[in-house]
Amino acid sequence: MFHWLRDHRRKEILQQPFPAEWKEILAEMVIHYSFLNGEEKNHLEQMVQVFTVEKNYEGCNGQEITDEIKVVIAAEACMLILGFPHDLYAGLLSLLIYPSTVVVPPPKMGVFTQSPLIEQSETAIYGQAFQRGPVILVWDEVTRGARHPESGHNVVYHEFAHLLDMESGAANGTPRLHSRDQYKIWAKVFTEEFLRLRRRSERGEKTFLDPYGALNEAEFFAVATEYFFDRPIRMEKKRKALYDVLSGFYRQDTAQRQRQYNTK
Repeated sequence: MFHWLRDHRRKEILQQPFPAEWKEILAEMVIHYSFLNGEEKNHLEQMVQVFTVEKNYEGCNGQEITDEIKVVIAAEACMLILGFPHDLYAGLLSLLIYPSTVVVPPPKMGVFTQSPLIEQSETAIYGQAFQRGPVILVWDEVTRGARHPESGHNVVYHEFAHLLDMESGAANGTPRLHSRDQYKIWAKVFTEEFLRLRRRSERGEKTFLDPYGALNEAEFFAVATEYFFDRPIRMEKKRKALYDVLSGFYRQDTAQRQRQYNTK
C-alpha cells in the first residue's frame, strides 16, 4: 500500500513540466549536467523533481532555502544513482543546509568513559551523513564542488556516497552491489587500493586520491566516488582497476562521458 501511494504521488509530480528556471540553474551551477546526453538529462531532471518534493530542506544559521539550493543538491545526489534503479534515498527525509563551515562541538562523554587525560576538541566539517538522516551540507562548499570538479572534491557526492554505503547495513566501504561476482572483485581491488593509499599517506608520499580516504574504508569509498565523478579520465589512467569497479557499481562511464563533452 505504501509503495502504491508513493508511486502514485511520484507520477503526479512528474506530470508537471521541469521548470525552465531549474534547467538554467543546472546548466550554470552543475558542470556535470552539461556532460550528460539528452536522455540522461531528462532522467536526472525527473529524479530532481521527485527529490525536491520528498526531502525537507532546512536552512541553519540564517541560511535561506532557495530553488537554487534545492536543485543543485538534488541533482548531485541523484547523479550518483543515475545509472541504476534506486528509491531516491527513501530513508532520508531531511537535509540541513548551513551557509559556511560548521563547527561541531565535542561529544558528551558518559560517566564511565570520561578521562582527564583525553581532551575532545571541536571539529570543523563541510558535510556529514547519518544513516536515516539528516544529511548536513555547507552551501559554499556545495557550490564550489559543483562548479569546479577539477578539484576532485565534492561534498554532496561524498556524503551521499556514505548513504549508499550505509544501505548495506554498515558504513564499511562496500555499498549494496549488484551481483555476487561484483563483491569478489570489489573486495580485491578496494583492499589493495585502500592499503596502498594508507601506506603512501603514512610515509608522507604524494597520492592520487586525497589522503583523507586512508582514514578508513568508508572514507575511502566516499573519496574514490568524488574522484570517479570529478576526475574520471585521470582515475581511469592512474587507477584503472579502481575506476572499473566503480564504473561497474555506478553503471556509468564517467571518463567516456567527459571525453565526449571535451570534443564538442
